[in-house]
Amino acid sequence: MNKQTVQDIRLEGRRALTRVDFNVPFAADGSIRDDTRIRAALSTLEFLLARRARPVLMSHLGRPKGEMRPEFSLRPVAERLAQLTGRRVHFAQDCIGEPARSAVEAQGEGEIVLLENLRFHPGETANDREFARALAASGELYVNDAFGTAHRAHASTVGVTEFFDERVCGLLMAKELENLGALLDRPRRPFVALLGGAKVSGKIEVIENLLGKVDQVLVGGGMAFTFFDVLGLDVGESLVEAELRDKVSEILARVKDSTTELVLPEDVVAADRFAADAKRQEVLATDIPPGWRGLDIGPRTIRRFGDALREANTIFWNGPMGVFEFEPFAKGTRAMARVIAESTDHGARSVVGGGDSVAALNQADLAGRITHVSTGGGASLDFVAGKTLPGVEALDDVSTPAV
Repeated sequence: MNKQTVQDIRLEGRRALTRVDFNVPFAADGSIRDDTRIRAALSTLEFLLARRARPVLMSHLGRPKGEMRPEFSLRPVAERLAQLTGRRVHFAQDCIGEPARSAVEAQGEGEIVLLENLRFHPGETANDREFARALAASGELYVNDAFGTAHRAHASTVGVTEFFDERVCGLLMAKELENLGALLDRPRRPFVALLGGAKVSGKIEVIENLLGKVDQVLVGGGMAFTFFDVLGLDVGESLVEAELRDKVSEILARVKDSTTELVLPEDVVAADRFAADAKRQEVLATDIPPGWRGLDIGPRTIRRFGDALREANTIFWNGPMGVFEFEPFAKGTRAMARVIAESTDHGARSVVGGGDSVAALNQADLAGRITHVSTGGGASLDFVAGKTLPGVEALDDVSTPAV
């Protein structure tokens, strides 16, 4: 982790414009359904306040597409933040201009400002320079604690940094970079990656980057069926990304010359249609009936993947093993969550990212038994794929002492 953090700079009396990720889910009645992302930011927020900085927080919420839409307002988040911190939270009705300026001027020591949804302005996602300049007017230094948005070159993650002399990580961002960096740079072997999800398209570069770095890649979820298709198996109505057949063929060819073993499911839970109440049967991956589709890994695969994970000393998991939203097809995902927690209990280092994977851990009350649960699904995948994260690249490096 070669980026400066809030621990490396003077904070007292200074306004810290801080990018957080408060993109929380809401229930139908307008209440916050899950405040995990708000709680995740509290360590940095309390650090800033303890050192007498004045935090000015900015975040996006949903996809209002550049329009001010009340259902995407961050006001309920401000209210929840005040409850969690016991501090006064000034809510600015816009993230720039007079509303932001007034909120910042009213802020006293020990108080917090939360700016309105960044994405009410098209300049946020367009990384517009003038919009970034307007955002920067609310701070004297810049902190990025939103790892989940670090793979996006937006005004609040990249453009705004042009207007600050000090641009540092928050504690959550630093924790993410440290844990993901250790995963790739200093893994204890065996190192096993468990990848799932509906489509292989989001994981191709991850698999390519992991070849030669991990001992095994276990492939589950809908993405497995494109591999089966390339291998000449009849997958019925299972999801296949035909446009990626050539790319998957290249990966399978590379695996033959690699130290990494790629393991596909032996069996699946097949359904006669895509529905929670569909007829289902456990079949070998080679025996999916015509017109049926695979919606979860089967018991043989659960055992085989489980055995590999129990032997692992380093584990990376991203993506469910089946259609996790349907209870009859959630068994594989939940089984993997339990095994990874058990392996961690016995000393393995585990990193889990991705909404459904994290949801499975939370539902089973297992998140506390994982070494690190990443707050950024897409960002963690890009990091593991070896990509540069624009929001991290824009931050200040730790100075190298002169020799």
